[in-house]
Amino acid sequence: MYPGMIAWWKRAQRRAAFGAAAGCGRSGGGPGWAHAGGDHDGEMGGWSFGVRRPLRFLAEKLGLNDKQVAELARLMDDLKTERAQAAVDNRRVTAAFADALAGETFDEARVAEAAAARIRSAERLREAVVKTLARTHALLDPEQRSRLAYLIRSGAITL
Repeated sequence: MYPGMIAWWKRAQRRAAFGAAAGCGRSGGGPGWAHAGGDHDGEMGGWSFGVRRPLRFLAEKLGLNDKQVAELARLMDDLKTERAQAAVDNRRVTAAFADALAGETFDEARVAEAAAARIRSAERLREAVVKTLARTHALLDPEQRSRLAYLIRSGAITL
């Protein structure tokens, strides 16, 4: 296989896992399902292309009604915001580590504070994920929860 095709091939396999057609340009799912680039699983986990696309996927796979879709959209948006804040915190910590290494003397107190900030950020993200899962559990009926658990176990969606 030509090396330039490897990225296309991997992207096509990911799209096929989500039920979209493999090919060039806009595909699968109808209007608005444009490719947003990158993997669906970023450094902090979760979706890299916003809320609408995974929400459509979940609405179809779980058979959600309009009220459930609206509530799940709100939950996913809150979690997306918390993940974005965790990513910002991670960049700040990384910059603090780099600054400590670049200095003439090593500032251990600054590095310790940056490491503590990383832990606090991870704890806030953990609490947000737990809260979102609890609210999602209350939102779904038993059959929908079973399907969602299967999607998580199979790797079709990530938390």
